[in-house]
Amino acid sequence: MLSEAWSWFLHLYSLAYQALAPCSLPQQLMVKTINHQQYLGKWYFKAAVSHQEADIQKFRAFDNMVFTIEETANDTLVLTGNMRMGDDCIKQSWTYHIQPERDDMVMEGRTFRRNLFWSGTWANCLDCIIFQEVEPPLRRTDSVDSLNRFMLYARQKDISSEVVTTFLKNSACHQMKVHVTLPEEKEFCI
Repeated sequence: MLSEAWSWFLHLYSLAYQALAPCSLPQQLMVKTINHQQYLGKWYFKAAVSHQEADIQKFRAFDNMVFTIEETANDTLVLTGNMRMGDDCIKQSWTYHIQPERDDMVMEGRTFRRNLFWSGTWANCLDCIIFQEVEPPLRRTDSVDSLNRFMLYARQKDISSEVVTTFLKNSACHQMKVHVTLPEEKEFCI
């Protein structure tokens, strides 16, 4: 019930904000209703944005990243990342559960984190997806989320630089001006 009320509040807030602000808003993809099959497979990390450096700092150590989304059980997705750090390849997996009463995914081990999918059209890319991670403030008296970042992923390794530029521009309009793009100078770890 609380989750549904929160979802409605966010929806109404976004409508009010859009009416007052000239910034475009991404289109949320409700994980409980989308066809998960169309998002399975390989995705290349292109950029991350946030309000604060701490949210994206860890990405700066990598040259490139490629992720695979697999469905392992009913309403369970596993995201496996192959990440290039210097000459080393690092592999890590995260498990996400889709629950019928929620519009986001629940990450195993971090149930307090909201994991949202947004349409890549916000970056002017039909073969892209935007993943958002949000964690609530650390203390009840804090007004800022302890984590809030958007990450752009593309189906293709090589995409137009205009896609990343559009993503960064639209994010900056929402005061998410801290960003990182990976150099992609070395071979991908696949």
